[in-house]
Amino acid sequence: MAGKMILSFCAIVFGCAAFANSAILLDRVMAIVNKEVITWSELYKTMEFEASEIVRAMKDDDRRRLFKENESIFLEKLIDMKLQLQEARKLGIQATDEEVNKAVAGIRKKYAMTDEVFQQAIKKEGFSLPEYKTKIFEQITIDRLIDQEVRTKVVVTEGEVDKYFSENKEAVKEHEGFDISHIFIRHTGDKKQIEDRAGGIYKKITVGENFEEIAKKESEDTSAKGGGHLGFVKKSDLSANFLNVLLKMKKGDVSEPFWSDNGMHIIRLNEIKAFKDSRELREKVRQELLDDKFKNYYKDWSKSLREKAYIEIKL
Repeated sequence: MAGKMILSFCAIVFGCAAFANSAILLDRVMAIVNKEVITWSELYKTMEFEASEIVRAMKDDDRRRLFKENESIFLEKLIDMKLQLQEARKLGIQATDEEVNKAVAGIRKKYAMTDEVFQQAIKKEGFSLPEYKTKIFEQITIDRLIDQEVRTKVVVTEGEVDKYFSENKEAVKEHEGFDISHIFIRHTGDKKQIEDRAGGIYKKITVGENFEEIAKKESEDTSAKGGGHLGFVKKSDLSANFLNVLLKMKKGDVSEPFWSDNGMHIIRLNEIKAFKDSRELREKVRQELLDDKFKNYYKDWSKSLREKAYIEIKL
């Protein structure tokens, strides 16, 4: 679990804009959490860590404006992190130097970086190597704390799984489906012209042109910007003509153009999500119930840490 978290954390770090390098004329205290303070610069570094791909792609001024508008939301998240680190110290939970160094080495290996290139990369994001290691230390420590105090206490019984199936008779349809990408040409009235255009697009794909790039240029669906990717679509949400086409396809196949009431479609089947047997379906349902329970338990646990803490917000 910690390994997945570290890779996710590092993907964010290496993608962040170097806002933390900008001059901070006046750092100030944003909150007090028990005896620790959260400063303005710490808050903004945290926001850089958590930024999505879309936010990171923004111009500096637009990103800073967005951060300013969301200061209070991120401050609350950082308060929770502080409380969790304090709780971990109280319980004697922490990452070891060996684990932190191993994580750093794994990151360097993953991105094929020399030590020099790695340090340049983190410096560009506003971190010295010790600061960077501290962030990894904190993430591993928090994850270990949550494992001990939350995950190990969340259990789903066979009776709860049975109850889910009794209340959801169409469970298979709700969990099975397809991961698909899509090129759509809107019905404009000239059927022959649309068919010719769709046929030309399909021919380009069959001779090896990139589906995503063609979707970005040709598709008239809102998914075009993302290369036509629709993600996972449940069987129960698919129309009959889509389902009939998909059921004849194998993973990686691209359909010939076909009609719906709205226009012509070309779809690529990225993955089939189905279950071999009832046991596999039960495990899928069990995991979803566990995830739901974990979220609720985690929320209550975080609230309990706040209730026994001294928190003063100075935003």
